[in-house]
Amino acid sequence: MSQALDPVGLAADLIRRPSVTPADAGALDVLASALEGVGFTCTRLPFSEPGTPDILNLFAKIGTGGRHFCFAGHTDVVPAGDPQSWSVDPFGGVVRDGLLLGRGAADMKGAIACFAAAAAQFVAKRGADFGGTISLLITGDEEGPGINGTVKMLDWLEARGETLDACVVGEPTNARMLGDMVKIGRRGSLTGHLTVQGIGGHTAYPHLADNAAHRLVAMLTALIAQPLDQGTEHFQASTLQISTIDVGNPATNVIPATARASFNIRFNDGWSGAGLEEWLRRTLDGVGGHYELEVKVSGESFLTPPGAVAALIADAAEAEIGRRPEYSTTGGTSDARFIRRLCPVAEFGLVGLTMHKADEAVPVADIAVLTRIYLGVLERFFAG
Repeated sequence: MSQALDPVGLAADLIRRPSVTPADAGALDVLASALEGVGFTCTRLPFSEPGTPDILNLFAKIGTGGRHFCFAGHTDVVPAGDPQSWSVDPFGGVVRDGLLLGRGAADMKGAIACFAAAAAQFVAKRGADFGGTISLLITGDEEGPGINGTVKMLDWLEARGETLDACVVGEPTNARMLGDMVKIGRRGSLTGHLTVQGIGGHTAYPHLADNAAHRLVAMLTALIAQPLDQGTEHFQASTLQISTIDVGNPATNVIPATARASFNIRFNDGWSGAGLEEWLRRTLDGVGGHYELEVKVSGESFLTPPGAVAALIADAAEAEIGRRPEYSTTGGTSDARFIRRLCPVAEFGLVGLTMHKADEAVPVADIAVLTRIYLGVLERFFAG
C-alpha cells in the first residue's frame, strides 16, 4: 500500500487550493488523498460555533499502540493581498529558479508536505506495523480566530482516549536558513483597547473642557515609560507596542471628548495575562480620569524546557546539515500553546523570510532537506 510521496508536488497541489481562512477549498482533500494512498486512516473534523461556517480539520493516523508521534500544522493561509504585487499567480504553485512560490509555501503547506513524505518513507522502510503510531493533526483555523481548530481537535482526541507522546509543529521557525532554530516556547499575546472620556469644548477655552487626547497621551506615556522586564532565562524582554491612536476629530479648534488607542503586549514567562491586566489598570488608575479598558489575551506564554522532542529535532537537523539549531522562543503565537497540555511539543519547519508576503517562496532544495530531517526525527523517536 505504501508508496513514495513527492513533497514538492504535494506542496504545490496544496498551494493551488486557495484555503484562505475559513475556506478549505479542497486543501484537506488533497492531503487526505495523499495520506490514504500510503496507508493512513483519515478523519475529517468539521467544527463551528453558532452562526459561523464550519471549519474543516483533519486527523490522519497510521499504526496502533506503542509510542505516538504527532505532527501538527495548518492548511489555512492569510489572504494573498494585491495580485499585482506578485510575480506569479499566488495560488499557482509555480516552481521557478529553484523556488516553490505561492501563498502558504512557507507558512506552512510546504512543511506539511515534507512530513507527509517523510512518514511515507518511514512506513515504506518499516512497514505499517512498526510498533507505534504516527499522526497528523491538521487544522483549517490557525490563521483565523483559532476557535474551531486545534483546541477542539485536542478535545476530540481526549474524548476518544487518544494519547500523544510527542509533537512537532511545522511552523516556519527558521529565520534565514534551514536549521537556524527550534522553537521550544512562545511569548504570550495581550491586546488592549483603551477608551478615554473627557469633556469636549473650544480650544480657546480649555478651562471649560477636559481634553481626552491629553489624558490618553498621559496614559500611554505611563504605559511605555519603563521596560516591562529585562527578559528571562529562555525569553527576550516583554514589549508593549501601541498600534493605533484615534481621536476622530476633523476640526482643529475642537477639544475632543473621546480618544482611543489600541496596543499589543508580547510577554514572556515572567508574566501572565491576568498579571498584566492588573498592572495595566493600576498604571492607568495612577494617571487618573475616566477610562474603559478592554483586554483580550490570545495566548499565554509557554515554555517546553529543552528536552527530548527538541533534542530529536536538533539531532536530526545536525546530522543532515552539519549545524545544530539553537533553541528559541521568539516570534508570535502558534498552536503549540494548546498542544503542550497533552504532550511535549517543539516547533520546526521551513525558512520564514517570505511568509505572509507577496511572492512567498521556499527553495525546492530546502523541501528535500526538511523531508530528510523529519524522517530522521521519526527514526530516532521510534528507535526507543
